[in-house]
Amino acid sequence: MALPSARPGATCLITGASSGIGADIARELAKRRRGVTLVARREERLHELAEELVEDHGVRAETIGCDVTDETGRERLREELAARGVDVEVLVNNAGFGSGGAFVELDGAHEASMVRTNCEALVALTGDYLPSMVEHGRGAILNLGSLIAFQPMPFQATYGATKAFVLAFSEAIHEELRGTGVTVTALCPGPVRTEFGEAGGFGGADEKIPSWAWLSPDEVARAGVEGLEKGRRVVVPGTLNQAGALSGQHFPRGVLLPLLRRLWPVG
Repeated sequence: MALPSARPGATCLITGASSGIGADIARELAKRRRGVTLVARREERLHELAEELVEDHGVRAETIGCDVTDETGRERLREELAARGVDVEVLVNNAGFGSGGAFVELDGAHEASMVRTNCEALVALTGDYLPSMVEHGRGAILNLGSLIAFQPMPFQATYGATKAFVLAFSEAIHEELRGTGVTVTALCPGPVRTEFGEAGGFGGADEKIPSWAWLSPDEVARAGVEGLEKGRRVVVPGTLNQAGALSGQHFPRGVLLPLLRRLWPVG
């Protein structure tokens, strides 16, 4: 089994669901008649999205405002889900952020916080909800990676490393779960038109990326959910991005890294 069939009392828990890819993943799941629980710090946006999903698709749409980076927030999330009587059968670990620039010039505390959000929270949430999925023999997890997970990235050193972690973690557990009825999929998009760049402090570099290289959030979300339905291990949306992932894995680092240093828009 890949994406579990819809049933009353089951929910798809989506972190970072207030905008961008997370919001569009929620829309894709709601189209498939799955109930959703939307989680983010900006709860007012969650309410607007929940109302949209209920009106358009007639699904149960819950909202919980919390910061999943914080253990206290994750504990409150667990308690709230239990109080509402919903079981998490699909987990979408989408919450995360990035940064751009030479590491020596960046705020070290901010970079460490990124590791907690992009890696620690993802591992903790997977640990919270995966055992129940395995116990019941049904469930799916979608972890948001990135195209830069396939090679180190100068001027995005921490962000690239966190996404390499997400990819390796997801692929390993995908294999561990073989035969359980539960799957883990890593979604690794290239450039996407969202608020991500501005929030990470390198939005001005967007204009240096060719227009043909961009994907929209809804394209990425659709590819991710379709991959989830098929139980795929890794999804890289777009033919050019797939070629980039392949070259990133196999190109000699001594050649690739200086090239990326010269070409990457940040720095």
